[in-house]
Amino acid sequence: MTLEPTLARKGAKERGPLPADRSPVKPRKVGVLLVNLGTPEGTDYWPMRRYLSEFLSDRRVIEWPRALWYPILQGIVLSTRPKKSGAAYAKIWNKERNESPLRTYTRSQAEKLAASLANEPAVMVDWAMRYGNPSMETVLQRMVAEGCERVVMFPLYPQYSATTTATVNDKFFEALMAMRAMPASRTVPSYHDEPAYIEALARSIETRLATLDVEPDVVIASYHGIPQSYSRRGDPYHDQCLETSRLLRQRLGWDENRLMTCFQSRFGPEEWLQPYTDKTVERLAREGVKSIAILNPGFVADCLETLEEIAGEASEIFREHGGENFTHIPCLNDSEEGMAVIEAMVRRELSGWV
Repeated sequence: MTLEPTLARKGAKERGPLPADRSPVKPRKVGVLLVNLGTPEGTDYWPMRRYLSEFLSDRRVIEWPRALWYPILQGIVLSTRPKKSGAAYAKIWNKERNESPLRTYTRSQAEKLAASLANEPAVMVDWAMRYGNPSMETVLQRMVAEGCERVVMFPLYPQYSATTTATVNDKFFEALMAMRAMPASRTVPSYHDEPAYIEALARSIETRLATLDVEPDVVIASYHGIPQSYSRRGDPYHDQCLETSRLLRQRLGWDENRLMTCFQSRFGPEEWLQPYTDKTVERLAREGVKSIAILNPGFVADCLETLEEIAGEASEIFREHGGENFTHIPCLNDSEEGMAVIEAMVRRELSGWV
C-alpha cells in the first residue's frame, strides 16, 4: 500500500520558483540591543522639556495618581525644571559630539561589543534609549529589516528596579507588539551579584585609589535612590544594592565603616531610600573626615547623576563643610573591565542562539 504525500510535500512541489515580486530571504541574524535610560537632544529649554516630559510621564517612574501628578508636572515641573536641568547638563555636555556623555558611552559600548563579537557573523549589535533617541522602536525595526529573527535586549542596569529595568522591558515589548514580523526575544536580567561585575568594580576602585597621594578615609558606594514606598510595594532594588555593596566589601576586605552605602538623586516630597548621599557627605566633613571617594555602582556609564551631582555638587558640599580631598571614581563606562562584564552577560544570553 502506498501513502499519499503529505500536504506539506504537496505544497512544496506546487510552490515552484520565488515570484518576481518577492524579495529573497535575508540571512538569519541575532540582534543584541543595549538600552540605557535616555538623554535630551540638547541643553536648551525645549529639548529638555521634551525629554523630561517623556521621562516624568512614565507611570513606572512616578506612581502617583495621574489626576494628581499631571497638573503638577505640566503646571510647575515642566515650567521650571527644564532650565535648571539644562544648566546642569551644560556643565557635563560632550561639546565635541554635541551630546550627553551617556550617549557617547552607550554608543562606544555597542561598538566595542560588536568588535568583541566579530567572530560571530550572525550577530548584529546596536543601542537605544528608553527616553529620547535613538528609540527602541526605530532600532528594532532596523534590526528586523536586516534579518534579525531573534533579539537579546540588555537593560543596562546592574540592580533591578521597576523604575529602570521594568520600564525598559515595557517599552521593548510595546515595540514588539506593534510589529507584524515579531522577532523572538530574550532580556538580560539584573546582575548585581555577578562575580565579573563585582570584580570589575573592585578593580576600578583599586586602580583609582592607587593614583592618589592621600588614601580616602571613607569610600561611598552611591546608588540612585527610589521612594521608600516603592520598596514597601515589593521593588527588590534596595536589597540588590545592599548585596552589591556587601560583595564588594568582601572582595576588597573592607568593613562597613570603610565602604558605606548611600542613595542619591531624590525628587519630590516622599521619603526616599536612606542614608542620603549629600547628607552623609556633609556629615562626614563636619565630623572631621578629610578624605573621601565616591563611586556609583548602579550606573553603567557616567552621566548627569555621576558627573554633575557627585563629581560636582557632592565635592562642593564636602569641601564647604571642612573636607579636603574628594575623589570621584568613574563608572565602568567602556573600559576593558566594564566591557568584560557586558560581554559576559550577552554571551550567556546568546547561548543556544549562536
